[in-house]
Amino acid sequence: MDEEGNSGRVVDAPGAVIIHFPQFSKLKSSVAKLRTELSMLVLEHDELLYVECKNIEMAYVLAIGGLLYRAHEADCAMLRAKRKVELVQAKKNRQEKVVLAHIEEILDLEFAEYQAQLNHQIDKMNAAILRQQSKLLSEAEARELKSLYRSIVKALHPDINPDLSTAKIQLFYNAVRAYESGDINGLRLISEMVAESILPEDTPEAITQLTKEEERLTKLLQTVRDRIAMIKSEYPYNVKSLLQSAEELDALRDELEVRIKQSRDALAAYTSRIEKMLR
Repeated sequence: MDEEGNSGRVVDAPGAVIIHFPQFSKLKSSVAKLRTELSMLVLEHDELLYVECKNIEMAYVLAIGGLLYRAHEADCAMLRAKRKVELVQAKKNRQEKVVLAHIEEILDLEFAEYQAQLNHQIDKMNAAILRQQSKLLSEAEARELKSLYRSIVKALHPDINPDLSTAKIQLFYNAVRAYESGDINGLRLISEMVAESILPEDTPEAITQLTKEEERLTKLLQTVRDRIAMIKSEYPYNVKSLLQSAEELDALRDELEVRIKQSRDALAAYTSRIEKMLR
């Protein structure tokens, strides 16, 4: 109790009373700490997703992408020939005229997805080659890139700052693209445009607001941790250990070579069968 008989009250000036809430400082500190922790975890997530995983995929594609493409191409050709045998045989069983042009049209439709997958493999090879040829940042620039991005995440990430304007959200996505491409000048510019989020003043409403924010940020932290765990369980991160083993890479190359030969042998057999069926 103070001289005015009011617990927790401090007289600031004659006729004015300021009420201080003991839990406010603790909540404010907790929320600030959670925001910092979340910004660091988001940085870890984005570094994993946009940098490490892309580098892993680049190395994987450059190491065995050519063989993977050839294997998939051989599989597609073999399966198409097998399906062609089935379609020709069905026509002959029904004593219908075999029109190869019509059969090829059917096969084009049925195997459109296979062709799309082949085109995707080519796109991945081109992307890996471009990434390998791109200018690498120095160690100092890489550290600055992470530092700039973390400060931007803390100020502009929609999960950390749910009341952002549409313009600021777009600015954040521009920062993500700059970070992904290693555009340090772009991040420098965006970093100059943002500032730390301001926590509310010491009021009963602020305590309620901070309590909800603390709960929200705690849940978000777990969500990001779960996302990181998921990324590490999937391609391309799950081939990281393979790339570090020359023996495993050689074994995989051998497996792909065997697969290519088997598919080509099967293709030759189906092609020969079709020729006999059409005589």
